[in-house]
Amino acid sequence: MDVIRKYYSATMRKADDRVADWFLMDSPLPTIAVVALYLVFVIQGQTWMRDRKAFDLKPLLVLYNFGLVLLSVYMVIELILSSWTVPEFSLTCQAMDYSDNPYSVRLAKVCWWFYFSKIVELMDTVFFVLRKKNNQISFLHVYHHTTMPLLWWVGVKFVPGGEAFFSSTINSGIHVLMYLYYMLSAMGPAMQPYLWWKKYMTTLQLIQFWTVMFKTCYAIYVHCDFPVEYGYALVAYTMSHIVLFSNFYYHTYLLQARRKKDDGPNAGSSITKEGNNSNSNKQANGVEAVRNGSAEKVQIRKQRRFD
Repeated sequence: MDVIRKYYSATMRKADDRVADWFLMDSPLPTIAVVALYLVFVIQGQTWMRDRKAFDLKPLLVLYNFGLVLLSVYMVIELILSSWTVPEFSLTCQAMDYSDNPYSVRLAKVCWWFYFSKIVELMDTVFFVLRKKNNQISFLHVYHHTTMPLLWWVGVKFVPGGEAFFSSTINSGIHVLMYLYYMLSAMGPAMQPYLWWKKYMTTLQLIQFWTVMFKTCYAIYVHCDFPVEYGYALVAYTMSHIVLFSNFYYHTYLLQARRKKDDGPNAGSSITKEGNNSNSNKQANGVEAVRNGSAEKVQIRKQRRFD
């Protein structure tokens, strides 16, 4: 225990003093506790809901997704104004600035908001559980939602700025579109004609991950004055998402399209929940699947929500 305590103390001495008094930044324990409670709810909540009627949360879902659209737009604007548009800020190799420079502090603050948004987004899964949409709670979904708050607590505690501006800007921009999609979807079937771009969200996610990975690798290669440990961790983490999202894209779009082509006109006569081949889960083609509070036609099988 003494060794762990000494290592923890030595690590905390490297933290950014500017964020020490910010909400949830004093210690990693509150964030760890929130994530732990989230995992308990994901597991126990599904058991608790097994014999209960699913909650109708459509109005709440519209409000929730709209709130996250606004928060994501705010973060994109703040990230641009505190980094991309600052004359002395390097978009290719930005060192970590721990000074009280107004732009540096502004960037640190929006990085905190980005971290906090990842805690708010844990409610995505809570709503799935309460609405008994267990097929949406995939390994990818839970992995993404549990790791992001932890990763970004470390980011805000030690490197709230510098090269961290890039991944947070790109991700916030993606989330503007993603939560806009969910908000419109939650409004009901009348919005379905305007949601043709769902498939492209996963493609944008993959482009995001590849872009962040190459940008981070470049920063490591040119020896930016930015903690290299965080760069290596971000590359490894991004690679894990590339693998998981690529697998999702393959099974959701490419494999099913190939099966439909091979089966001919009778393709898609039944749909199966992703990852579950049980005959009891098969349903007729064209069944309406309620997804994020709305009914949408499913031609092949129920699709998991992209993250």
